[in-house]
Amino acid sequence: MKFPLPVVLSFNAGYVDTSGFLALQGLFTAHVTGNFVTFGAAMVLGTSGAVAKLLALPVFCLVVMGSRLLGLALAARGLPDLRILMAIKLVLLAIAAGLALGLGPFHNGDALPAVAMGMTLVSAMAIQNALHRTHLTDAAPSTLMTGSTTQIMVDLTDLMRSIPAAERSAALGRLQRLAFNVAAFALGCGCAAWLFARLGMWCFLLPPVVAALQFLAPLRGTPAAKPAQ
Repeated sequence: MKFPLPVVLSFNAGYVDTSGFLALQGLFTAHVTGNFVTFGAAMVLGTSGAVAKLLALPVFCLVVMGSRLLGLALAARGLPDLRILMAIKLVLLAIAAGLALGLGPFHNGDALPAVAMGMTLVSAMAIQNALHRTHLTDAAPSTLMTGSTTQIMVDLTDLMRSIPAAERSAALGRLQRLAFNVAAFALGCGCAAWLFARLGMWCFLLPPVVAALQFLAPLRGTPAAKPAQ
C-alpha cells in the first residue's frame, strides 16, 4: 500500500520534532515558532539550549527562501524540483543522524555539536514546510496540527447537523484526509519517544529512511514550483 505523500511527511515531522526536542534540550525542529516559548523557559529556568532556540527561526526562514529560489530555478530548467528538494532533505536528515551518532548525546544544548545538529534538522524541516507551500498547496500542513485539529472538530460538528449532501460529502472527504495526517503525526511523535527512550541517538536513523520512502509515495500530478501570482 502506498501512503499519500502528506501522510508520510506528517509522520516524519512528528518523529523529527519529538526526537529533536528530547535530544536537544527542548528544541523544536519542525514547529520552530514553539521555540519562542522554550527560549523564555530557558531564560527563567537556566536550562541550556537558548542559542539553538534563538537561531532556529532565522535559519528556518533563510532555508525556506533558499529552497524557494532553488525550486524555481530547477523548474525553469525543466528539472524535477520536488524530487531534488526532497533528496536534499534526505541528505540533511542523514547528516543529522551521523551527527547524533558521532557527537551525541547532547547534554549541553548550547554546545557547537548540539547547535549544528539542531540547525541541520531545522533546515530539513524548513525544506519540507516550503514544499507544502509550493507543491502540496491542497494538503494540510505536516508540521503543525492545530489548524487541522480545529478543522476536524468543525467538520464533525457540521456532520452532526442537517446539511446539504454536497457539503456533507466535502466534509467527510476533508475529515478523512486530515484525520490521516493528524494520526500520522501523532504516531511519529509516539514512535520517536519510544525509540529515543530505548535506543538513544540511534533513533535518528529512522527519519532518513522514512524520507527515502517518500519517493515511493504517489507524486504524479504534483505541480512544479511556480512564481507567485
